Amino acid sequence: MSALFQRLRQLDARLLSLIFLVLLVPVCLRAALGWSSLFGYLSDLAIGSLLIVLLHRRPWWLALPLLLFWGLLTVATAELVSAVGRLPTVADLHYLIDPQFVENSTGGGFAHPGVAVALLLALALWLLSHWTRRATTAPALPRATWATPVLLFTAYWGAQNISPSDADPWRLYNLPHQLLAAQVADVQMQAEEWLEGEAPAIAPSMAGLTDVDLNGHPLLSARGQARNVLIVALEGIPGAYIGANRRAIGSHYQEDLMPNLSRWAERGMNTPDYVLHTHQTIRGLYAMLCGDYDKLDNGTPKGVEMLTQHERNQACLPAQLRQHGFATHYLQGAGLRFMAKDKIMPHIGFDATHGLEWFTNANYLEFPWGKDDKAFFEGALKYVGELKKQKQPWMLTLLTVGTHQPYSAPEDYLQRYDTPKQAAVGYLDDALEQFLSGLERQGVLKDTLVVITSDESHGIDGVRLASSWGFNLTLAPEQAQLPRLNAGVYGHVDLSASILDYFDFPVPSALSGRSLFRDYDSGREIMSFTNGKLRYHDGNGILTECDMPRRCREYASTGFIADSTTFKGNANGLHARQIAARASALDLSLLRTPLNQRYQFGSANVIPLQAQIKDDWADNLIGAQYLEMPKGSHTRVRLTVRSVDPQQAAYIQLKAKEFEQDVQLGLPTEMVATADQPLEMDFSFDNPQPRKAFSFHLLGYGLGAVEVSDFSVITELPGQQDLLDEIPEEDTAQSS
Repeated sequence: MSALFQRLRQLDARLLSLIFLVLLVPVCLRAALGWSSLFGYLSDLAIGSLLIVLLHRRPWWLALPLLLFWGLLTVATAELVSAVGRLPTVADLHYLIDPQFVENSTGGGFAHPGVAVALLLALALWLLSHWTRRATTAPALPRATWATPVLLFTAYWGAQNISPSDADPWRLYNLPHQLLAAQVADVQMQAEEWLEGEAPAIAPSMAGLTDVDLNGHPLLSARGQARNVLIVALEGIPGAYIGANRRAIGSHYQEDLMPNLSRWAERGMNTPDYVLHTHQTIRGLYAMLCGDYDKLDNGTPKGVEMLTQHERNQACLPAQLRQHGFATHYLQGAGLRFMAKDKIMPHIGFDATHGLEWFTNANYLEFPWGKDDKAFFEGALKYVGELKKQKQPWMLTLLTVGTHQPYSAPEDYLQRYDTPKQAAVGYLDDALEQFLSGLERQGVLKDTLVVITSDESHGIDGVRLASSWGFNLTLAPEQAQLPRLNAGVYGHVDLSASILDYFDFPVPSALSGRSLFRDYDSGREIMSFTNGKLRYHDGNGILTECDMPRRCREYASTGFIADSTTFKGNANGLHARQIAARASALDLSLLRTPLNQRYQFGSANVIPLQAQIKDDWADNLIGAQYLEMPKGSHTRVRLTVRSVDPQQAAYIQLKAKEFEQDVQLGLPTEMVATADQPLEMDFSFDNPQPRKAFSFHLLGYGLGAVEVSDFSVITELPGQQDLLDEIPEEDTAQSS
């Protein structure tokens, strides 16, 4: 032992501090977070050893930026897993520098502050070692040390292929390892395709994923008797929180966090095997309200793409019900501009779209995203009361925000539960109970089809497929005819067709899915993309999972959601490419190409200005965009901004960013808009190289308010007809 300590004392302090920072601290944090697994520790050691051989003997100023970025990824992993039960992706990285998202999501703090503190202390120790030994040269590492990362990565790869694990990704991977493995796999796939030569065209059948299937046996003897429709989307709630779901699936998860909702589930039709196709609120809302899969690769949300569509948006559920005489309403507890719901919701058929600005009742607790759940449902009950006074049938969609990170809850709830997340879920459960009981007292349940579901799942650590496990609780006037447990596999993509089928309304062919109000004799194809895994069930007992390195594995599974499955073997080659081809085909259901697509980000909304611009993202007057512009294309932009107050001028800035970095377009630094002299601009620029994640940031400050009546963007190839001049003014207004 003394010899070992003597050897350690001989090691350079800079090397020891680096080993402590990138090897020992990550391993200890993994154990402290409860993410222990052999694969996870092996991944931490592989990345840590790689950092050691790359950074040892490098100048501190050269190594520091990489270590800071590595530490930021580590903190982001802990926070996002805690928030929504998944690893970050490349598409999430821009949120790390979005002050609105960071501030609202952390509530001024972190779910795991110890992670950041441990990394900062270890980093400070590393910097101190460099300062104290700055006059000496660090000894070189033994040559054999350079083989260590290769051996560890090889051991990881071999173990995963010999005995694969379907555990949660954060248990299996260090985030940099997962991102690196994805890039290596892309190169591997390209090499395989090159070696195979000219492969035959991959054209898998898409009918099972894209067609409407109403061939099942109706559960109701006649068309539904409800007069109204109420859809309640609960932020981030997984299906495992409902007791009937847990029992039907045979789940080992037994925490009863939502006993009230579980009791209501006993009164209605519950669908245990209910699939959420993606993460992110706007994607979940699109799938359920427009009967289509959103992007299965973290691409541009289809809700944004829908703004260019003037036919497909008419097939969405709100537009369809409006055509049948319903008054359609959308109400959420947060502001509408984030994720562009202020434009998307009216475009898909909502007559009235309201967010935080609608509520006049006070919150019961401070919550950065908006209304706490109790205050939200009290306001929503008032909203329903106003709708009841109308003679016209109505559809109302509600979206809560209280169970979004940072999971605020009253102090008595925080005392009763182990974590703030559990406390927030319990607070939601009680608030929802009061809301549903209020509906029952008002007689709403007698003439209203009520669907309670969630936009996405924030996941549950240690519960298989929790990130894809949703729920659908249906309360209908003819409840006696409906089963308590709805057998079969369903998902958000089925909701629009189901509600139209309930009323015996024609279902547009543009929609996808089955009807929850029919019983089917056969299985069905269905897909999801959560936690970095693309999953495809063939409807014949086989579930295939493809993870970030594009490895695909087959499991025997009767349904989609299951507590455990039987591993059947790897599924690479043609089968893996066909699954990827299905996902790609679904991604292109709206836009076949980014060319000749006109985006309209303006609207007739009056937007109050702040006294000064604080942040390019949070203060953007036209919401998030993330556009794609192909190589060799030409983009033209037209905008009109008017000050609403005749006595006040608005000071306007327009910036452009690509992958969060400023792009110089030669625009003026600052411009002025008044009520009498609106700011009108028409400019264009070339795209010599492909542009992705491209956003325009329209910023303004002053004492009044503005109206951005037009912000049109069109991208086309040189020589093509300029579509922007072909679009009539009434079409500009319609798209808003």
